[in-house]
Amino acid sequence: MNRIKTLEEYNYQYQQSIESPETYWDNIAQNFTWKKKWDKTCSGDFHNLDIKWFEGGELNITDNCLDRHLENNANKTALIYEANGPGEETKTFTYQELHSEVCKFSNVLKSQGVKKGDRVCFYMGMVPQLLIGVLATARIGAIHSVVFGGFSAQALAGRIQDCNASILITNDGSLRGDKIIPLKEIADKAVENCPSIKNVLVHRRANNSINMNKDRDQWLTPLLEKASDQCESETMNSEDPLFILYTSGSTGSPKGQLHSTAGYMVYAQHTFQNVFQVEKEDIYWCTADIGWITGHTYITYAPLLSGSTTVMFEGVPTWPDAGRFWSIVEKLKITHLYTAPTAIRALEAFDLDYVNKHDLSSLKVLGSVGEPINEEAWNWYHKNIGKENCPIVDTWWQTETGGIMISPLAGITELKPCFATKPIPGILPVILDSDGNEILDDDAEGNLCIKHPWPGIARTIYGDNERYKQTYFTQFPGYYCTGDGAKRDSNRNYRITGRVDDLMNISGHRIGTAEVEDAINQHPNIIESAVVGYPHKIKGQGIYAYLICNTKYDDINKLTKEINEKVIESIGAIARPDKIQIVPGLPKTRSGKIMRRILRKVAAGDTSSLGDISTLLNPEIVQQLIEGKL
Repeated sequence: MNRIKTLEEYNYQYQQSIESPETYWDNIAQNFTWKKKWDKTCSGDFHNLDIKWFEGGELNITDNCLDRHLENNANKTALIYEANGPGEETKTFTYQELHSEVCKFSNVLKSQGVKKGDRVCFYMGMVPQLLIGVLATARIGAIHSVVFGGFSAQALAGRIQDCNASILITNDGSLRGDKIIPLKEIADKAVENCPSIKNVLVHRRANNSINMNKDRDQWLTPLLEKASDQCESETMNSEDPLFILYTSGSTGSPKGQLHSTAGYMVYAQHTFQNVFQVEKEDIYWCTADIGWITGHTYITYAPLLSGSTTVMFEGVPTWPDAGRFWSIVEKLKITHLYTAPTAIRALEAFDLDYVNKHDLSSLKVLGSVGEPINEEAWNWYHKNIGKENCPIVDTWWQTETGGIMISPLAGITELKPCFATKPIPGILPVILDSDGNEILDDDAEGNLCIKHPWPGIARTIYGDNERYKQTYFTQFPGYYCTGDGAKRDSNRNYRITGRVDDLMNISGHRIGTAEVEDAINQHPNIIESAVVGYPHKIKGQGIYAYLICNTKYDDINKLTKEINEKVIESIGAIARPDKIQIVPGLPKTRSGKIMRRILRKVAAGDTSSLGDISTLLNPEIVQQLIEGKL
C-alpha cells in the first residue's frame, strides 16, 4: 500500500484494513528492511492479551532509520538542532553523519558493558545526544527508557528502580529559556537510591558546576571521540522490546509502557506519512520533548524511518520573547509544525506583532497534539499561523497506542474544528455506553474504545501485566478502553471530549468538560480554563470553573455573569458554572495535560490526600489553588 493521496484512496484503504487486516499490514511492512521476513503478520486478541505482530521476523529499527537511506540519501539533512539561545549555532546532521554518531554512541554503550536486553535510562535536555543515544541503544538491542528532564530526583529514581536500568546518561545541566536545570545534581540524588546504576555518562551542555564520582561518572564526549564510527546492528526479533516509557497513573506508581520493535516501527511510519503528508524536501518540526511519546514517535523514529528532515528544539516558545517559535519557522523554513494546544493558547495571549513580524509562508501543514484543542485556539492557529492556507491535523492518540489513532490526513480529509475526525486505516474505534454496548448510530456519545489490535499498541506494563489488563481491558472485555470519552457526528467524525471521568453529570445531563471550556474561552479576557464537577446538594454535581485571566478582575460577579452568558449561548443554561475561581495557573503534566483529579479534589474541599503530584510541570500551583479557594 502506498501513501494515501486522495479521499477515495483513504476510503478504499480504510475498508481494506478493517476487512483484511493481515493482508493490509503485510503490504505496509514490505516497505522496510528486514534481516528475516516474518512468518505470521498478526495474532492474538484483547481477551488473552497475546498480541503479536510480524512474528518470526528479524530486523533492527535503526537499519530502517539510518542505514537504508545511505545509498541514495546519505547527504540529505536528517536532523536540525535549534539550541536554546537564538544566538547559538544551528547544528545539522546528514543521514551519513547521524549514522556515524549513532555508531560511536553504540560502541560507547558497549564499552560500558551494556548488552542486548539491558535497560538504558536517559535524563537529558533536548540536545542531539539524546536522540543519538536513543538510536544507539536500539542499535545494540538494549531497551531505552527516557525520563523527561524536568522530573524530580524521586520521580527519576522510581523509574530507574522500576526498570532496573544499569546505566544513566544525563547532562551537567539543561538550558530552558533563561534557566539552568541542574540535571546532574538531581541525577546524583536519584542514583543514591538506585543500586542497579553502575555507570553515569555526563554530556557537558550548561557548564554549570557539578560533582563527578570518580568510581561511577564519566564525561561522554571523550568517550565518543575515541569510539569507532562503525557498529553492526544487533538482530532483533519483531516482538523484542524497543523502549519503556512511563505514564503517570491517577493512582499508584507510574506505568512503564513497553513497546516492541517491529509493530511500533511499522505503525510509526505509517501514521507519519499519511497524517502529515511530508514530501522529500520538507522541513518537519515537532515541538515536543523526546521525554514523551510524541517526541519518541514524531521527532525521532517516524521522520527518520521516512527519510525526512526532523527538527529538535531545546528551548521554550516564549524566550527570549513570544516570537521564538515563529522566528524558527522563518529561519529554518519549516513546512510542518506539530505542537500542543497549551503552547498555542500561551502564544495566543501575546500581541500579534510577535507573529506578524515573521515570514511564515513556508508552512504547509499545522498539527495539534496532547489534548483536545478548543475552537478559539484552533481558529487563532488557523488564521494567524496558517494564514487560512494550512490544514490542521488535530491528532488523537496516547502513549499506549504508539502512534496517531484518529486524525485528519493533511489536505485529504475534511477539517472540522475541535474534531479529530476520522480513524487512521487499521483502527476501528467504537463508542460504548456505560454497560459496554456498542452505540451503532452515527450520532453517538460515550466511551471511546478500540475494537481490534493494531501494530503500535504497547504490549504490557513493564513488570506488571496484571495491571496492564486491569487498566485497559477489564472494564469493557474484548476492547481496548482508552479512558477517553468521545462524540461522533452524523458524518462519523470523532470529537474527543476528555477523560471519561471528566464527564460531568449535571442534573442527569452528561456534559463534557471540553464543551464548557470551549464556551468559556470565547470570553476575550480568558486565556485558559478548566472545569470539573463537584458535589452539589441539588444537582448531584455542579460545575466548578478555574479561570486564567489576562487582566485583573475586581468584580467577580460581573465576570461570572459574562461567563454564564457565553456558556448559555454555546450550550445552554444547564452548563452554567456554579462556581468560578480565578487562578494563576493549572496543574499540568509535562506533556501539557491538565491533572483534573487535583482540580476535583480542590473543588470538593478534599485536599487531605492529593496523590502523586511528582509528574506535574508546576507542583507549586496546587497550594496556590487551595489557598485561592479558601
